[in-house]
Amino acid sequence: MGSVPAASVPAGARVCAAAAVVAAGACLASLPDLRTPWWALLLLAAVYAACGLAGRRAGVDAFYPVLLAAAFLLPPPAAALVAVPGTLLAPVADPPRPLRRVWRTASLCLSVHATAWTYWVLGGRDAVVAADLPRALLAAAVAVPVFCLAAALLDGGMRVLADRVPARAAWRRQFVPSLPPMAVHGLAGVMMAVLWRSPHGPAAALLVLLPMYATWWVFAQSDQERTAHRATVRALVRAVDLKDGYTRGHSERVGQASVMIARELGMDDERVEVIRFAGILHDVGKIGVPTRILRKDGPLTPPERRAIELHPEYGHEMTRGIGFLEEARAAILHHHERLDGSGYPYGLSGTQIPECARVVAVADAFDAMTSTRSYRRARPVGAALEELARCAGTQFDPRMVTALTRALSRHGWHPVVTSDGPVPQAAAPAGPPGAEEPGAGGEPAVPPGGGDAPAGPTVPAGGSAAAGRARAPGARASAPGEGAAP
Repeated sequence: MGSVPAASVPAGARVCAAAAVVAAGACLASLPDLRTPWWALLLLAAVYAACGLAGRRAGVDAFYPVLLAAAFLLPPPAAALVAVPGTLLAPVADPPRPLRRVWRTASLCLSVHATAWTYWVLGGRDAVVAADLPRALLAAAVAVPVFCLAAALLDGGMRVLADRVPARAAWRRQFVPSLPPMAVHGLAGVMMAVLWRSPHGPAAALLVLLPMYATWWVFAQSDQERTAHRATVRALVRAVDLKDGYTRGHSERVGQASVMIARELGMDDERVEVIRFAGILHDVGKIGVPTRILRKDGPLTPPERRAIELHPEYGHEMTRGIGFLEEARAAILHHHERLDGSGYPYGLSGTQIPECARVVAVADAFDAMTSTRSYRRARPVGAALEELARCAGTQFDPRMVTALTRALSRHGWHPVVTSDGPVPQAAAPAGPPGAEEPGAGGEPAVPPGGGDAPAGPTVPAGGSAAAGRARAPGARASAPGEGAAP
């Protein structure tokens, strides 16, 4: 559920949340009829709520070992109730807050109930009572994936209904990534359960949480470091926007398109983040180009063109020594290389061009063609994709063009720009290639009468207003920073 008023939440998402609440209530309905150790239930619920408060200060969302220990110790309805107080009291950042709080409580309650039921069916509780650690671990090895699966199905279903996320994407990124950390949580939960039932009692069980908290604190520091990385990138992007305000928002859209390509190619999340940084910062070297050249009206002189051609090298030097941008620097330096070797700054060809640079080159050209410039209207998405396909194999890597086409056919093009100030108007959401209104905009990649235009296809790839105006008759077909090749 995005940051929208409750009234804007789709009806399907509301029905899903209501059904989860009803199902959670049904799970808890049999609680009065059970022989429940209420003191243990209340203690675990209090510990979970307290750990949640301490965990949020350390950047930890929830202390799952407490919930899993409850699932391994208590009957399923009692274990499910342990999650309720702490989750209801937890703060919610985004609206609609009441709906989000109720949904999260109900979904967590159902996930814990499913886990506890599985554990009990497999005889895990008897193994805990008998201190049979191997059998307790074996039952946990099945119960913990059940927790992950239940949470993934519930959260993924809500994302599909509320945020219109494709089902494949909603569930693919939920279940499998959660298994490794939850395996650690499950091991801690088993240790807590066995110690709880041992002669040492609950006090010994709670000691397990101390090393877990210390570990999470370390991970939280790592997360804060990633946040600082994003802030660094944002500062660099704002500096570029101030330098060349005409293309404000272009960098972020290139980052977004680069991510779509990377995910379509099956890159892992860490690599996708690197590609995103590369796309966002591909033009950071413009900071070193004189402002009068970036904002010049009319064609560029050869020395001015050469000054703009230096922006990839400027960007490469500016990001030197920033460890988390190491691979992104290759894309910053080489995103104007061409597959046929006629690009710049080094004339690399084929696989000599780093993969991340080939991704960014396609994303850069796509956004340039689908964004309005003072010298031309934005092209429809389908027309831009056709032009990219025409230039695949000479200017662009065909794999990257195909990946972008497939991603857009599934998800459309909905650029999200968070830069301050106005941004150029982007093209309408994409459908399948060729589905746009015919004659909706743009000019051919190589304008007629282009003077000394280079032979072969050339697709524009971002850049400044001055660079675009250099494409008038008598000038080269595309200026560096505007075209993918001089």
